[in-house]
Amino acid sequence: MGIRDIIEGKKQWRAHLARVKALPPDYEIVYKEMQRYFFKIGPVGLTDGSLLTELLEFFEGGAAAGKGVLELIGDDVAAFADDLIKDSRTYADIYQESISGKPSTAGK
Repeated sequence: MGIRDIIEGKKQWRAHLARVKALPPDYEIVYKEMQRYFFKIGPVGLTDGSLLTELLEFFEGGAAAGKGVLELIGDDVAAFADDLIKDSRTYADIYQESISGKPSTAGK
């Protein structure tokens, strides 16, 4: 990864964050909490950027339709977040496999 890739990545991330800030306050709060959760548990697909981008697009569509965030995703934000990544491997799974020598059954 060269310096240009890093700079371009930062530009894209800043543009993404600007879109998050443009969301209605309730959407922004839920998005940031879900983002924090995903960063903490580390689903492998998070690094390609598609998960957060798709979530943001979903939220933008709900906001444009005039729906409240909980009306869109339900009252249990944690269950919604877990459902998004239920079939994804996490970095914790990979680490567990590396120390146990066995493939993890988590996320399958």
